[in-house]
Parts: sequence; structure tokens; C-alpha cells
Amino acid sequence: MSIEAVSASVSAPTPAPAPAFRYAAVTFDCADPAEMARFYGGLLGLPVVYTSDHFVMLGREGAPGLGFNRLADYRRPTWPDPAQEKQAHIELGVDDLDAAQSHLVANGAAAPPFQPDPDRWRVLLDPAGHPFCISTMV
Repeated sequence: MSIEAVSASVSAPTPAPAPAFRYAAVTFDCADPAEMARFYGGLLGLPVVYTSDHFVMLGREGAPGLGFNRLADYRRPTWPDPAQEKQAHIELGVDDLDAAQSHLVANGAAAPPFQPDPDRWRVLLDPAGHPFCISTMV
């Protein structure tokens, strides 16, 4: 047997194909998952697809969702103060910033006084203190 034949028979095995991955959800830590689900479910028109004492998932069949996980020692972000950084945030597209902000505040959001570019986007805080943005740019 030639050296080439031996080398070919000892070559590394073919690696297994990579598994498929799908974007499934973003999950936020919070003190009250049900409160968060009411806020975002009402805002985005998403139904509850799973609920337990510690977790609520919003979504639709075959589409990414939003999850809310109870964290016993949850601490609200202090945005824009970096003392307690934001854990994540969502960007939401709107047609009218003022109307959208008024609606969100009436439904449990808070508008912090600092706004980095209020003519282009607004930063609001959900009921658990997570910053999220509304913008006419998306």
C-alpha cells in the first residue's frame, strides 16, 4: 500500500453538520412576570403562550416571542446612571412619537427626564425599569 493510500485511510473523520438554530425569544429578568406580560402583551398584541409562577412567554405559533423571568433579587436598571446597567432593551417602531409616548405612559411606562435625541427616538422605562426605545426610524 502506498503512503498516499495509508494517509487517505487515516484522515480525520468528516465533522457532523452544525445543528439548525432559530431565534426564539428575548427574556427579561423582572420582579413580576405577569405585570410585564400584561404591559408588553397589550402593547404588541401578543398572547400568553406559556405561564408559570416564575415565567411568562408571549408570542405566536412559529414566531419569536418575549419572555419574562422572575428574579428574587431583581434590581431595576438606573438608566442613564450606570450604577445598575440595563440588562437589555427593545427598539419599537412607531408613526408618531408623542402619541406613542403618551399611550405607553398611560399604560405603565415611565419617561425619564434625560432623552438623548427626543426628535428621533424616545427612551422609556417599562414597569420593571428596563429601558426601551420608540422611534420613527424603524
